[in-house]
Amino acid sequence: MASRLYPEDQKRVEEYLNSPLHKVERKPFKVWWLLMAIIGAVFGLGLLARFLAALVLA
Repeated sequence: MASRLYPEDQKRVEEYLNSPLHKVERKPFKVWWLLMAIIGAVFGLGLLARFLAALVLA
């Protein structure tokens, strides 16, 4: 896709994006941690809902 910027503006954008500020090393994304967190949240909220229902219906 061709850039819609003028060449000098595109050069400034590329310099900004290539600066050391934007070269942060990150850990690899772990899908299993996200999946476990979602399952844990659903399980925890389910238990909370059952507890609150027991309080209301008792």
